[in-house]
Amino acid sequence: MINRTMRRLARLLAIGLAFPAMQPVAAQDTGPDAPPINDRGQWLPSSVPTSDDVLRIPVPADYNAPKGSFVLVGGRLFDGTGAAARPATIVVQGKRITAILKPGEQAWPADAVVYDVTGKTVMPGLIDLHTHLTYVEKFDAGFQDAINSGADSAMRAVSRMGIFLQSGVTSVRDVASAGDVPFVLKRWQASGRIAGPRIFAAGQLITATGGHGDGLGTAPENPLGTVRLASGPDQWREAVRLQFRQGADLIKLASEYSQAEIDAAVDEAHSLGLPVTVDAETRYIDMAIKAGVDSIEHPLPRSDAAIALMAKRKIASVPTLVPYRIIQRNSGGYFGSTSRRFELNETTIVEMMRKMKKAGIKMGVGTDLVTDWIDYMPGAYIDELRAFVEVGFSPREALVAATKTSAEILRMADRLGTIEPGKLADIIVVDGNPDEDLNALERVTTAFVNGRLMLKDGRVHPPAHVEKPMPKR
Repeated sequence: MINRTMRRLARLLAIGLAFPAMQPVAAQDTGPDAPPINDRGQWLPSSVPTSDDVLRIPVPADYNAPKGSFVLVGGRLFDGTGAAARPATIVVQGKRITAILKPGEQAWPADAVVYDVTGKTVMPGLIDLHTHLTYVEKFDAGFQDAINSGADSAMRAVSRMGIFLQSGVTSVRDVASAGDVPFVLKRWQASGRIAGPRIFAAGQLITATGGHGDGLGTAPENPLGTVRLASGPDQWREAVRLQFRQGADLIKLASEYSQAEIDAAVDEAHSLGLPVTVDAETRYIDMAIKAGVDSIEHPLPRSDAAIALMAKRKIASVPTLVPYRIIQRNSGGYFGSTSRRFELNETTIVEMMRKMKKAGIKMGVGTDLVTDWIDYMPGAYIDELRAFVEVGFSPREALVAATKTSAEILRMADRLGTIEPGKLADIIVVDGNPDEDLNALERVTTAFVNGRLMLKDGRVHPPAHVEKPMPKR
Protein backbone atom coordinates (compact mmCIF):
# COMPACT_ATOMS: atom_id res chain seq x y z
CA MET A 1 0.00 0.00 0.00
CA ILE A 2 2.80 2.38 0.94
CA ASN A 3 4.72 1.58 -2.25
CA ARG A 4 1.62 2.18 -4.37
CA THR A 5 1.03 5.54 -2.65
CA MET A 6 4.64 6.58 -3.17
CA ARG A 7 4.49 5.71 -6.86
CA ARG A 8 1.32 7.77 -7.25
CA LEU A 9 2.90 10.73 -5.46
CA ALA A 10 5.95 10.47 -7.71
CA ARG A 11 3.74 10.61 -10.78
CA LEU A 12 1.93 13.68 -9.46
CA LEU A 13 5.21 15.42 -8.74
CA ALA A 14 6.44 14.61 -12.23
CA ILE A 15 3.53 16.35 -13.91
CA GLY A 16 3.55 19.33 -11.58
CA LEU A 17 0.24 18.73 -9.85
CA ALA A 18 1.37 18.10 -6.29
CA PHE A 19 1.88 21.71 -5.28
CA PRO A 20 -0.03 24.68 -6.76
CA ALA A 21 3.04 26.90 -6.49
CA MET A 22 4.98 24.77 -8.97
CA GLN A 23 5.41 25.89 -12.56
CA PRO A 24 3.22 24.07 -15.09
CA VAL A 25 5.00 21.54 -17.26
CA ALA A 26 6.51 23.41 -20.20
CA ALA A 27 5.23 22.82 -23.70
CA GLN A 28 7.06 19.93 -25.34
CA ASP A 29 7.84 19.63 -29.01
CA THR A 30 6.10 16.27 -29.25
CA GLY A 31 3.09 17.18 -31.35
CA PRO A 32 2.97 17.41 -35.13
CA ASP A 33 3.75 20.58 -36.99
CA ALA A 34 0.74 22.82 -37.38
CA PRO A 35 -1.68 21.08 -39.77
CA PRO A 36 -1.96 23.06 -42.99
CA ILE A 37 -5.03 25.11 -43.73
CA ASN A 38 -6.89 23.63 -46.66
CA ASP A 39 -6.33 25.95 -49.62
CA ARG A 40 -9.87 25.94 -50.94
CA GLY A 41 -8.84 28.22 -53.79
CA GLN A 42 -6.21 25.90 -55.24
CA TRP A 43 -8.64 24.72 -57.89
CA LEU A 44 -9.28 28.26 -59.13
CA PRO A 45 -7.04 29.70 -61.85
CA SER A 46 -5.58 33.09 -60.97
CA SER A 47 -7.73 34.59 -63.72
CA VAL A 48 -10.91 33.85 -61.76
CA PRO A 49 -11.87 36.84 -59.53
CA THR A 50 -12.70 35.98 -55.94
CA SER A 51 -14.20 37.79 -52.96
CA ASP A 52 -11.92 40.13 -51.03
CA ASP A 53 -11.95 38.09 -47.85
CA VAL A 54 -10.48 34.88 -46.50
CA LEU A 55 -13.21 32.74 -48.09
CA ARG A 56 -12.12 33.58 -51.68
CA ILE A 57 -15.46 32.77 -53.27
CA PRO A 58 -15.69 33.19 -57.09
CA VAL A 59 -17.36 36.51 -57.98
CA PRO A 60 -17.89 38.66 -61.09
CA ALA A 61 -14.90 40.75 -62.17
CA ASP A 62 -16.49 44.04 -61.08
CA TYR A 63 -17.78 42.71 -57.75
CA ASN A 64 -18.10 45.53 -55.18
CA ALA A 65 -15.89 47.78 -57.30
CA PRO A 66 -16.77 51.50 -57.41
CA LYS A 67 -16.81 53.37 -60.70
CA GLY A 68 -14.19 55.89 -61.76
CA SER A 69 -10.67 56.68 -60.61
CA PHE A 70 -8.77 59.09 -58.40
CA VAL A 71 -5.23 60.31 -57.85
CA LEU A 72 -3.40 61.43 -54.72
CA VAL A 73 -0.82 64.07 -55.67
CA GLY A 74 1.86 65.94 -53.75
CA GLY A 75 2.19 63.80 -50.64
CA ARG A 76 4.86 61.56 -49.17
CA LEU A 77 4.15 57.86 -49.47
CA PHE A 78 4.73 55.42 -46.61
CA ASP A 79 3.88 52.24 -48.48
CA GLY A 80 3.93 49.81 -45.52
CA THR A 81 6.64 47.55 -46.94
CA GLY A 82 9.23 48.84 -44.49
CA ALA A 83 10.84 51.18 -46.99
CA ALA A 84 11.42 54.80 -46.08
CA ALA A 85 8.72 57.31 -47.02
CA ARG A 86 9.18 59.04 -50.34
CA PRO A 87 7.39 61.59 -52.54
CA ALA A 88 4.97 59.82 -54.86
CA THR A 89 1.65 59.98 -56.70
CA ILE A 90 -0.85 57.18 -56.20
CA VAL A 91 -3.32 56.23 -58.94
CA VAL A 92 -6.47 54.23 -58.19
CA GLN A 93 -9.00 52.84 -60.65
CA GLY A 94 -12.11 51.20 -59.28
CA LYS A 95 -11.05 49.40 -56.11
CA ARG A 96 -7.40 48.79 -56.96
CA ILE A 97 -4.17 50.75 -56.91
CA THR A 98 -2.95 50.79 -60.49
CA ALA A 99 0.22 52.86 -60.36
CA ILE A 100 2.76 54.54 -58.09
CA LEU A 101 4.25 57.48 -60.01
CA LYS A 102 7.24 59.66 -59.37
CA PRO A 103 6.54 63.34 -58.65
CA GLY A 104 5.79 65.16 -61.88
CA GLU A 105 4.58 62.13 -63.80
CA GLN A 106 0.99 62.42 -65.01
CA ALA A 107 -0.19 59.07 -66.28
CA TRP A 108 -3.77 58.69 -65.14
CA PRO A 109 -7.26 58.77 -66.70
CA ALA A 110 -8.39 62.18 -67.86
CA ASP A 111 -11.55 62.01 -65.78
CA ALA A 112 -9.81 60.97 -62.55
CA VAL A 113 -10.59 62.96 -59.40
CA VAL A 114 -7.37 64.60 -58.22
CA TYR A 115 -6.73 65.08 -54.50
CA ASP A 116 -3.93 67.44 -53.50
CA VAL A 117 -2.31 65.96 -50.38
CA THR A 118 0.72 68.21 -50.26
CA GLY A 119 2.38 68.18 -46.85
CA LYS A 120 0.59 64.99 -45.81
CA THR A 121 1.52 61.31 -45.60
CA VAL A 122 -0.31 58.72 -47.67
CA MET A 123 -0.18 55.21 -46.18
CA PRO A 124 -2.06 51.91 -46.02
CA GLY A 125 -5.10 51.90 -43.78
CA LEU A 126 -4.47 50.62 -40.26
CA ILE A 127 -5.70 47.17 -39.26
CA ASP A 128 -7.14 46.24 -35.85
CA LEU A 129 -6.93 42.49 -35.34
CA HIS A 130 -8.91 42.29 -32.10
CA THR A 131 -12.30 43.98 -31.97
CA HIS A 132 -15.78 43.19 -30.65
CA LEU A 133 -18.08 45.46 -32.61
CA THR A 134 -21.31 44.54 -30.82
CA TYR A 135 -20.05 44.40 -27.21
CA VAL A 136 -22.38 46.03 -24.67
CA GLU A 137 -21.42 49.55 -23.60
CA LYS A 138 -21.79 48.88 -19.89
CA PHE A 139 -22.89 46.18 -17.50
CA ASP A 140 -25.89 47.80 -15.86
CA ALA A 141 -29.46 46.74 -15.12
CA GLY A 142 -30.32 46.81 -18.83
CA PHE A 143 -27.30 45.05 -20.29
CA GLN A 144 -29.18 41.80 -20.72
CA ASP A 145 -31.74 43.49 -22.97
CA ALA A 146 -28.93 45.07 -24.97
CA ILE A 147 -27.24 41.69 -25.47
CA ASN A 148 -30.45 40.03 -26.63
CA SER A 149 -31.39 42.75 -29.10
CA GLY A 150 -30.01 42.29 -32.60
CA ALA A 151 -30.99 45.86 -33.47
CA ASP A 152 -29.18 47.28 -30.44
CA SER A 153 -26.12 45.18 -31.24
CA ALA A 154 -26.10 46.40 -34.84
CA MET A 155 -26.38 50.06 -33.85
CA ARG A 156 -23.49 49.71 -31.39
CA ALA A 157 -21.41 48.15 -34.13
CA VAL A 158 -22.20 50.86 -36.68
CA SER A 159 -21.24 53.55 -34.18
CA ARG A 160 -17.91 51.83 -33.47
CA MET A 161 -17.23 51.35 -37.17
CA GLY A 162 -17.39 55.12 -37.62
CA ILE A 163 -14.95 55.74 -34.78
CA PHE A 164 -12.50 53.17 -36.12
CA LEU A 165 -12.68 54.82 -39.52
CA GLN A 166 -12.02 58.27 -38.06
CA SER A 167 -8.96 56.77 -36.37
CA GLY A 168 -7.54 55.53 -39.68
CA VAL A 169 -8.54 51.88 -39.23
CA THR A 170 -9.76 50.48 -42.55
CA SER A 171 -9.93 46.78 -41.58
CA VAL A 172 -11.06 45.12 -38.36
CA ARG A 173 -10.95 41.49 -37.34
CA ASP A 174 -14.05 40.95 -35.22
CA VAL A 175 -13.23 38.08 -32.88
CA ALA A 176 -16.68 37.59 -31.31
CA SER A 177 -19.88 39.50 -31.82
CA ALA A 178 -23.59 38.94 -31.54
CA GLY A 179 -25.24 36.39 -33.80
CA ASP A 180 -25.32 37.34 -37.47
CA VAL A 181 -24.67 41.06 -36.91
CA PRO A 182 -21.00 41.13 -37.97
CA PHE A 183 -21.78 39.16 -41.13
CA VAL A 184 -24.63 41.47 -42.14
CA LEU A 185 -22.48 44.55 -41.53
CA LYS A 186 -19.62 42.96 -43.44
CA ARG A 187 -21.85 42.60 -46.51
CA TRP A 188 -23.25 46.12 -46.21
CA GLN A 189 -19.80 47.66 -45.85
CA ALA A 190 -18.33 45.63 -48.71
CA SER A 191 -21.08 46.77 -51.06
CA GLY A 192 -20.48 50.41 -50.13
CA ARG A 193 -23.87 50.97 -48.51
CA ILE A 194 -22.42 51.98 -45.13
CA ALA A 195 -19.15 53.68 -44.24
CA GLY A 196 -16.65 51.87 -42.07
CA PRO A 197 -13.69 49.51 -42.10
CA ARG A 198 -13.71 46.11 -43.76
CA ILE A 199 -14.91 43.42 -41.40
CA PHE A 200 -13.26 40.03 -41.08
CA ALA A 201 -15.64 38.16 -38.80
CA ALA A 202 -15.13 35.15 -36.55
CA GLY A 203 -18.76 34.99 -35.52
CA GLN A 204 -19.34 33.63 -32.04
CA LEU A 205 -16.57 32.87 -29.56
CA ILE A 206 -16.41 29.11 -29.02
CA THR A 207 -15.72 28.04 -25.45
CA ALA A 208 -16.69 25.35 -22.97
CA THR A 209 -19.16 25.58 -20.11
CA GLY A 210 -17.40 27.72 -17.53
CA GLY A 211 -14.76 28.77 -20.05
CA HIS A 212 -13.59 32.29 -20.81
CA GLY A 213 -16.57 34.27 -22.10
CA ASP A 214 -19.20 32.05 -20.51
CA GLY A 215 -21.01 34.32 -18.11
CA LEU A 216 -22.20 37.13 -20.35
CA GLY A 217 -25.72 36.06 -19.53
CA THR A 218 -26.78 34.49 -22.81
CA ALA A 219 -28.36 31.07 -23.10
CA PRO A 220 -26.10 28.42 -24.70
CA GLU A 221 -28.29 28.11 -27.79
CA ASN A 222 -29.11 31.81 -28.16
CA PRO A 223 -28.61 32.67 -31.86
CA LEU A 224 -28.05 36.32 -30.87
CA GLY A 225 -25.33 35.43 -28.38
CA THR A 226 -21.67 36.40 -28.65
CA VAL A 227 -20.56 33.09 -27.15
CA ARG A 228 -21.19 29.54 -28.35
CA LEU A 229 -20.83 26.91 -25.64
CA ALA A 230 -19.66 23.46 -26.69
CA SER A 231 -18.86 20.29 -24.81
CA GLY A 232 -16.84 17.46 -26.30
CA PRO A 233 -15.05 17.19 -29.68
CA ASP A 234 -18.22 16.69 -31.72
CA GLN A 235 -19.87 19.85 -30.36
CA TRP A 236 -16.68 21.85 -30.92
CA ARG A 237 -16.64 20.72 -34.55
CA GLU A 238 -20.32 21.62 -34.90
CA ALA A 239 -19.71 25.06 -33.39
CA VAL A 240 -17.00 25.69 -36.00
CA ARG A 241 -19.32 24.62 -38.81
CA LEU A 242 -22.03 26.98 -37.58
CA GLN A 243 -19.65 29.95 -37.87
CA PHE A 244 -18.53 28.80 -41.32
CA ARG A 245 -22.15 28.59 -42.43
CA GLN A 246 -22.61 32.26 -41.46
CA GLY A 247 -19.57 33.27 -43.51
CA ALA A 248 -16.72 33.36 -40.97
CA ASP A 249 -13.25 34.46 -42.07
CA LEU A 250 -11.63 32.80 -39.06
CA ILE A 251 -12.51 30.86 -35.93
CA LYS A 252 -12.02 32.19 -32.39
CA LEU A 253 -11.61 29.71 -29.52
CA ALA A 254 -11.18 30.33 -25.81
CA SER A 255 -9.96 28.26 -22.88
CA GLU A 256 -10.81 26.29 -20.98
CA TYR A 257 -10.94 23.21 -23.22
CA SER A 258 -9.64 19.67 -23.38
CA GLN A 259 -6.93 18.66 -25.82
CA ALA A 260 -9.47 16.59 -27.74
CA GLU A 261 -11.83 19.56 -28.03
CA ILE A 262 -9.30 22.03 -29.39
CA ASP A 263 -7.80 19.37 -31.67
CA ALA A 264 -11.23 18.78 -33.18
CA ALA A 265 -12.03 22.48 -33.59
CA VAL A 266 -8.71 23.31 -35.25
CA ASP A 267 -8.89 20.32 -37.55
CA GLU A 268 -12.43 21.23 -38.60
CA ALA A 269 -11.58 24.90 -39.17
CA HIS A 270 -8.47 24.10 -41.20
CA SER A 271 -10.38 21.59 -43.31
CA LEU A 272 -12.84 24.38 -44.11
CA GLY A 273 -10.01 26.74 -45.06
CA LEU A 274 -10.25 28.96 -41.97
CA PRO A 275 -7.42 30.08 -39.66
CA VAL A 276 -7.87 29.77 -35.90
CA THR A 277 -6.97 32.18 -33.13
CA VAL A 278 -7.30 31.53 -29.40
CA ASP A 279 -7.71 33.42 -26.15
CA ALA A 280 -5.71 31.15 -23.86
CA GLU A 281 -3.20 31.07 -21.03
CA THR A 282 -0.67 28.81 -19.26
CA ARG A 283 -1.21 25.11 -20.06
CA TYR A 284 -4.02 25.92 -22.49
CA ILE A 285 -1.49 27.72 -24.70
CA ASP A 286 0.55 24.51 -24.72
CA MET A 287 -2.57 22.66 -25.85
CA ALA A 288 -3.33 25.26 -28.52
CA ILE A 289 0.20 25.00 -29.91
CA LYS A 290 -0.08 21.22 -30.06
CA ALA A 291 -3.42 21.52 -31.89
CA GLY A 292 -1.82 23.76 -34.51
CA VAL A 293 -3.59 27.10 -34.07
CA ASP A 294 -2.54 30.02 -36.23
CA SER A 295 -2.41 32.85 -33.71
CA ILE A 296 -2.75 33.50 -29.99
CA GLU A 297 -4.32 36.62 -28.51
CA HIS A 298 -3.21 38.65 -25.48
CA PRO A 299 -0.04 38.87 -23.33
CA LEU A 300 -1.13 36.12 -20.93
CA PRO A 301 1.33 33.79 -19.12
CA ARG A 302 3.07 31.00 -20.99
CA SER A 303 6.35 29.16 -20.58
CA ASP A 304 9.56 30.02 -22.40
CA ALA A 305 9.27 26.64 -24.12
CA ALA A 306 5.83 27.61 -25.41
CA ILE A 307 7.21 30.87 -26.78
CA ALA A 308 9.98 28.98 -28.55
CA LEU A 309 7.45 26.57 -30.06
CA MET A 310 5.27 29.45 -31.23
CA ALA A 311 8.25 30.88 -33.07
CA LYS A 312 9.26 27.49 -34.51
CA ARG A 313 5.77 26.73 -35.79
CA LYS A 314 5.17 30.30 -36.99
CA ILE A 315 2.21 30.88 -34.70
CA ALA A 316 1.50 34.60 -34.65
CA SER A 317 0.49 36.76 -31.70
CA VAL A 318 -1.77 39.77 -31.19
CA PRO A 319 -0.47 41.20 -27.89
CA THR A 320 -3.31 43.64 -27.03
CA LEU A 321 -1.59 45.45 -24.16
CA VAL A 322 -4.09 48.33 -24.21
CA PRO A 323 -7.08 46.60 -22.54
CA TYR A 324 -4.95 45.38 -19.66
CA ARG A 325 -3.55 48.85 -19.15
CA ILE A 326 -7.06 50.27 -19.07
CA ILE A 327 -8.19 47.64 -16.55
CA GLN A 328 -5.13 48.14 -14.35
CA ARG A 329 -5.45 51.94 -14.33
CA ASN A 330 -9.21 52.03 -13.82
CA SER A 331 -9.64 49.13 -11.39
CA GLY A 332 -6.21 48.45 -9.95
CA GLY A 333 -6.14 44.90 -11.27
CA TYR A 334 -7.95 42.17 -13.20
CA PHE A 335 -10.46 40.97 -10.63
CA GLY A 336 -13.30 38.45 -10.49
CA SER A 337 -12.36 36.27 -13.45
CA THR A 338 -11.87 32.51 -13.13
CA SER A 339 -9.95 32.51 -16.42
CA ARG A 340 -7.40 35.09 -15.18
CA ARG A 341 -6.01 33.34 -12.09
CA PHE A 342 -2.45 34.61 -12.32
CA GLU A 343 -0.48 37.81 -11.88
CA LEU A 344 -1.34 40.28 -14.61
CA ASN A 345 -0.08 43.85 -14.51
CA GLU A 346 1.64 46.45 -16.67
CA THR A 347 5.06 44.94 -16.06
CA THR A 348 4.10 41.35 -16.88
CA ILE A 349 2.33 42.23 -20.12
CA VAL A 350 5.25 44.26 -21.49
CA GLU A 351 7.71 41.54 -20.49
CA MET A 352 5.64 38.90 -22.29
CA MET A 353 5.54 41.00 -25.44
CA ARG A 354 9.28 41.60 -25.20
CA LYS A 355 9.93 37.85 -24.93
CA MET A 356 7.79 37.17 -27.99
CA LYS A 357 9.64 39.80 -30.02
CA LYS A 358 13.01 38.40 -28.96
CA ALA A 359 11.88 34.94 -30.06
CA GLY A 360 10.94 36.27 -33.50
CA ILE A 361 7.19 35.70 -33.23
CA LYS A 362 5.15 37.59 -35.81
CA MET A 363 3.03 40.17 -33.99
CA GLY A 364 0.10 42.21 -35.29
CA VAL A 365 -1.88 45.05 -33.75
CA GLY A 366 -5.18 44.71 -31.89
CA THR A 367 -6.89 46.83 -29.24
CA ASP A 368 -9.71 44.69 -27.74
CA LEU A 369 -11.76 47.77 -26.82
CA VAL A 370 -14.90 46.49 -25.09
CA THR A 371 -17.72 48.35 -23.28
CA ASP A 372 -17.24 52.12 -23.78
CA TRP A 373 -13.48 51.93 -24.33
CA ILE A 374 -13.93 52.84 -28.00
CA ASP A 375 -14.03 56.40 -26.69
CA TYR A 376 -10.26 56.11 -26.09
CA MET A 377 -9.64 55.99 -29.85
CA PRO A 378 -7.41 56.93 -31.58
CA GLY A 379 -5.23 57.24 -28.49
CA ALA A 380 -5.73 53.57 -27.60
CA TYR A 381 -4.44 52.40 -30.97
CA ILE A 382 -1.49 54.78 -30.77
CA ASP A 383 -0.74 53.50 -27.26
CA GLU A 384 -0.66 49.93 -28.60
CA LEU A 385 1.83 51.06 -31.25
CA ARG A 386 3.92 52.71 -28.53
CA ALA A 387 4.04 49.33 -26.79
CA PHE A 388 5.70 47.95 -29.91
CA VAL A 389 8.26 50.75 -29.72
CA GLU A 390 8.76 50.07 -26.01
CA VAL A 391 9.85 46.49 -26.71
CA GLY A 392 12.24 47.41 -29.50
CA PHE A 393 10.38 48.32 -32.69
CA SER A 394 11.05 51.61 -34.42
CA PRO A 395 8.00 53.80 -35.18
CA ARG A 396 8.32 52.73 -38.81
CA GLU A 397 8.42 49.05 -37.83
CA ALA A 398 5.40 49.52 -35.57
CA LEU A 399 3.45 50.91 -38.52
CA VAL A 400 4.50 47.93 -40.63
CA ALA A 401 3.10 45.70 -37.87
CA ALA A 402 -0.15 47.68 -38.04
CA THR A 403 -0.43 47.27 -41.81
CA LYS A 404 1.62 44.69 -43.68
CA THR A 405 2.14 42.22 -40.81
CA SER A 406 -1.46 42.45 -39.65
CA ALA A 407 -2.61 41.78 -43.21
CA GLU A 408 -0.40 38.66 -43.22
CA ILE A 409 -2.04 37.44 -40.00
CA LEU A 410 -5.43 38.07 -41.63
CA ARG A 411 -4.27 35.95 -44.60
CA MET A 412 -4.96 38.96 -46.80
CA ALA A 413 -1.41 40.11 -47.59
CA ASP A 414 -1.93 39.62 -51.31
CA ARG A 415 -4.60 42.34 -51.26
CA LEU A 416 -4.11 44.52 -48.18
CA GLY A 417 -1.43 45.99 -45.94
CA THR A 418 0.75 47.86 -48.43
CA ILE A 419 0.33 50.47 -51.13
CA GLU A 420 1.49 48.73 -54.27
CA PRO A 421 0.02 48.28 -57.76
CA GLY A 422 -2.61 45.54 -57.74
CA LYS A 423 -3.50 45.92 -54.06
CA LEU A 424 -6.94 47.04 -52.90
CA ALA A 425 -7.22 50.77 -52.34
CA ASP A 426 -7.49 50.94 -48.54
CA ILE A 427 -5.64 54.20 -48.05
CA ILE A 428 -5.46 56.88 -45.37
CA VAL A 429 -4.05 60.40 -45.50
CA VAL A 430 -2.39 61.73 -42.35
CA ASP A 431 -1.54 65.34 -41.54
CA GLY A 432 2.02 64.71 -40.42
CA ASN A 433 4.70 62.03 -40.51
CA PRO A 434 3.44 59.03 -38.48
CA ASP A 435 6.50 56.95 -39.41
CA GLU A 436 8.52 59.45 -37.39
CA ASP A 437 5.95 60.54 -34.79
CA LEU A 438 3.12 58.11 -34.02
CA ASN A 439 1.06 60.94 -32.54
CA ALA A 440 0.45 62.15 -36.09
CA LEU A 441 -2.15 59.37 -36.31
CA GLU A 442 -4.42 61.62 -34.28
CA ARG A 443 -4.79 63.65 -37.48
CA VAL A 444 -6.21 61.27 -40.09
CA THR A 445 -7.96 63.53 -42.58
CA THR A 446 -9.02 61.17 -45.36
CA ALA A 447 -9.71 57.47 -45.76
CA PHE A 448 -10.57 55.34 -48.76
CA VAL A 449 -11.80 51.78 -48.28
CA ASN A 450 -11.98 49.61 -51.39
CA GLY A 451 -11.46 52.74 -53.49
CA ARG A 452 -14.44 54.51 -51.90
CA LEU A 453 -14.04 57.82 -50.09
CA MET A 454 -15.33 57.07 -46.58
CA LEU A 455 -13.62 59.78 -44.51
CA LYS A 456 -13.35 63.38 -45.64
CA ASP A 457 -11.82 66.22 -43.61
CA GLY A 458 -11.74 63.91 -40.60
CA ARG A 459 -15.49 63.18 -40.77
CA VAL A 460 -17.22 59.98 -41.79
CA HIS A 461 -18.34 60.38 -45.38
CA PRO A 462 -21.40 58.19 -45.93
CA PRO A 463 -22.12 57.06 -49.48
CA ALA A 464 -24.37 59.43 -51.38
CA HIS A 465 -27.75 58.23 -52.56
CA VAL A 466 -27.88 57.70 -56.32
CA GLU A 467 -31.32 58.36 -57.74
CA LYS A 468 -32.91 55.59 -59.72
CA PRO A 469 -35.14 56.74 -62.60
CA MET A 470 -38.83 56.10 -62.25
CA PRO A 471 -40.13 53.36 -64.57
CA LYS A 472 -41.63 54.71 -67.78
CA ARG A 473 -45.27 54.32 -68.73
